Amino acid sequence: MPLVFLLVLAIAALGVWWNVFRDAAATDRAQAAACTSAAVAPPSLDPATLQVRVFNATDTAGLAQTVASTLQSRGFVVTEIANDSSGREVAGAGEVRHGPRGSEAARYLAVQLPGSTDFVDTRADATVDLVIGPAFTELATAEQVAATLAPATDVPAAAC
Repeated sequence: MPLVFLLVLAIAALGVWWNVFRDAAATDRAQAAACTSAAVAPPSLDPATLQVRVFNATDTAGLAQTVASTLQSRGFVVTEIANDSSGREVAGAGEVRHGPRGSEAARYLAVQLPGSTDFVDTRADATVDLVIGPAFTELATAEQVAATLAPATDVPAAAC
């Protein structure tokens, strides 16, 4: 009888430790995912430091001007407004075009146009093009942009 009692006790202890290790592994996976998403979050830049060109790749006349006006009201420096003459096929909401020096600015600008795709070209400067595509409906609201750029508060900085 004492042997059965010890066997039951050992099985119970094994079950408790198994749950502890499983919970710890789940916590580690959640922490790693939070750190990864924090690492790939778009940079929070001052829009006045970005030079943006807005191009219209749709059949809707005046769309580039409308989008450019909204971006200017948000503090962006719009240097050119025109129809897209690149000859590239733009699908979806739009495309953010930039060279290697404009990568951070492009990631920041892409927050303004959810669903946009990224296109890296060979330009040498940090200018970024926002090309409006056929599925465009509207830019992200200021609240949506702020929520996207807000740092993850549930991840301690030392944990990453």
